Amino acid sequence: MADALKKTPLHALHQELGARMVPFAGYEMPVQFALGVMKEHLHTRTAAGLFDVSHMGQVILRGDSYEAVALAVESLVPVDVAGLGLGRQRYGFFTAPDGGLLDDLMLANRGDHLFMVVNAACKAADIANMTANLPGVTVSEVTDRALLALQGPAAGEVLEGFAPATATMRFMDVITTDLLGVPCWISRSGYTGEDGFEISVPAEKAEVLARALLDDERVESIGLGARDSLRLEAGLCLYGHDIDTTTSPVEAGLNWAIQKVRRTGGARAGGFPGADRILAELAEGPSRLRVGLLPEGRAPMREGTPLFAAAEGGEGLGTVTSGAFGPTLGAPMSMGYVPRALAAPGTELSGEVRGKRLPARVAALPFVPANFKR
Repeated sequence: MADALKKTPLHALHQELGARMVPFAGYEMPVQFALGVMKEHLHTRTAAGLFDVSHMGQVILRGDSYEAVALAVESLVPVDVAGLGLGRQRYGFFTAPDGGLLDDLMLANRGDHLFMVVNAACKAADIANMTANLPGVTVSEVTDRALLALQGPAAGEVLEGFAPATATMRFMDVITTDLLGVPCWISRSGYTGEDGFEISVPAEKAEVLARALLDDERVESIGLGARDSLRLEAGLCLYGHDIDTTTSPVEAGLNWAIQKVRRTGGARAGGFPGADRILAELAEGPSRLRVGLLPEGRAPMREGTPLFAAAEGGEGLGTVTSGAFGPTLGAPMSMGYVPRALAAPGTELSGEVRGKRLPARVAALPFVPANFKR
């Protein structure tokens, strides 16, 4: 089974560093290193963590101009792609004809092309979707580059030591600059709620760069376990869990990612798959909403935990979509979908854990405030 899994350019380094490897989205990936998940999580929150995210899909879209490509892509996403400034990045998602979510992604205006990062498990379907539905646009998967994420409050100072040009980058800026003499595509973004960067580097130079970053005492290797608890504390969705084809972006609380120009009036409003449902939910409100949940006690309510109204014998509401113990929060945390009438922070609910209903209350997201560089 392990032989059939793909390997990232940092696979040998992970093994050298004693990582525990697990299957993830068709790849053999490190779930934790010697520090363990708890310490890796806390180290990222206080210093800097280095993540291998090379399993993600990197895609370049080219056409007659950036504007032509952007307007074409807007037929598949409810996002203002054409209005994205040069050297800027934006969060978005592909929608289905029924308003569900096919994948979430990052889009960057790199001048002569659009650069996209998509989820590993969805990249083949995403590329097929774009290839079939974007006439006049060349869709090319980038297969010769690794993707590293340097995250945490010390990430800026660490990377500035390698590339002074990164010092002035704001959250969601993108630039091309040399690291150790190698041209890298860098965005000031990430998946932890902390300041940080995602670095696309030629595959053959990835290990050299990773070792150089890890030589800084502020940087530690971090695995998928801590990546998951960090993003959950930050209230960020994981595709295939908190969002999927059964959830709309409005139900998921992603309204902020649908810019006004795509909502009402004007030539670019609507025109994306599922627009009728999504625009109606924006105007009238959805029947359910993704919420944060704080279980009482120390036991997490993990994915799949059934949710109920708080009253004795209360009706079933849905299930938890993500749940874990939050090392920074110092308490268990979960996310799930509940009827809109029960989505206000402070609302008492219950979750069924090992056959017993335990109390939980709805909480505002994120659980831990973001620390992006604005």
